[in-house]
Amino acid sequence: MTSKKTAFICDESYFWHNAGGGALFEPSSKYVEEYGSIETPQSKRRVKNLLEKSGLMDSLVQIKPIPATETQLACYHTHSHIENVKRISEVGGEDCGDSAIVGKGSFEIAKLAAGGAIEAVKTVVQSDDIKTAYVLTRPPGHHAVADRGMGFCLFNNIVIAAKYAQNVLGINKILILDWDAHHGNGTEAAFYEDDRVLFISLHQDRLDPRNTGFLESVGKGKGEGYNMNIPLEAGSGDAVYEYAFEQIVVPAADKFMPELILVSAGQDGSIFDPLARLMLSAEGYRRMTRTMKNLADKYAQGRLVCLHEGGYCPVYVPFCCHAIIEELCGVTTDVADPFIYAMEGTNYKKLLPHQKAQVDGIRKFFNIGGGAL
Repeated sequence: MTSKKTAFICDESYFWHNAGGGALFEPSSKYVEEYGSIETPQSKRRVKNLLEKSGLMDSLVQIKPIPATETQLACYHTHSHIENVKRISEVGGEDCGDSAIVGKGSFEIAKLAAGGAIEAVKTVVQSDDIKTAYVLTRPPGHHAVADRGMGFCLFNNIVIAAKYAQNVLGINKILILDWDAHHGNGTEAAFYEDDRVLFISLHQDRLDPRNTGFLESVGKGKGEGYNMNIPLEAGSGDAVYEYAFEQIVVPAADKFMPELILVSAGQDGSIFDPLARLMLSAEGYRRMTRTMKNLADKYAQGRLVCLHEGGYCPVYVPFCCHAIIEELCGVTTDVADPFIYAMEGTNYKKLLPHQKAQVDGIRKFFNIGGGAL
């Protein structure tokens, strides 16, 4: 076992947030039978269970989150949005924006989620020996914009943590990588005119939210060139992501040279996820983590924080997450992917010609290897 250098932040309250009912992402109706929110706590609770069952939890430094203050929330969110979530939280069951249900008591849980992100950033920046962290946070955050929640997200955890790093910890250059299957629109909006944050989002093209995540959205003003969307076709798997990292993500990071790396670690890009059509395996997530860890070691004194976002297959998310955390802390257990055989015969490990051409086109658009950034 290696020394304890990876923090794990979670709280039982995260599992108690009630994201509403309905089926998939729609409320129940005349012909849509009630099934329960697809944003269930089960996938995240099972992550924690697997970490304990495998013994990997013993290699992690467990840190309790501290609720974010309303002042900390207000570094990005409007007063009216904060007050609206607080008001709904007293009764529960209303939407605070677009498909972002606030359950009874969710305001306090959402503050604790944002606070967990802050605590992780504070830890990896200030600690001498803890340089990586995984935050099993819920509700997720990367869709929430300044004045409303979106896509199950109430407050934008990664934005609030990044702004804390900027404004309180004095970090000047932050790389935020979002590998969630859905575009991180809220994070993009927060830093669209900020050249101190390089935001890179790899996501399924034109999936969700609608009308965001376009290649041509490159930032504005001082932030022009510091917003990079990598929209990938449905069916993209491990090989496509590995090629995109090699051709675009790593060269961009090499030019930017971040002092801190944050990852919106959604696991809804897996082949088994019901809300996307990508083909990532647990091993694919491990390799992406390895790349980000290498970049953190190279430029950011090892400082890397992964924040849990999406992931809606309760039985497979734990294995993806376990692989990520193994890679963060450098510990290998006997946990193997029990579902990988079902992917045999698919193209998840193949880089098909049209997929290579797409990534090459994106690389050319960003002039990787030229004078961008």
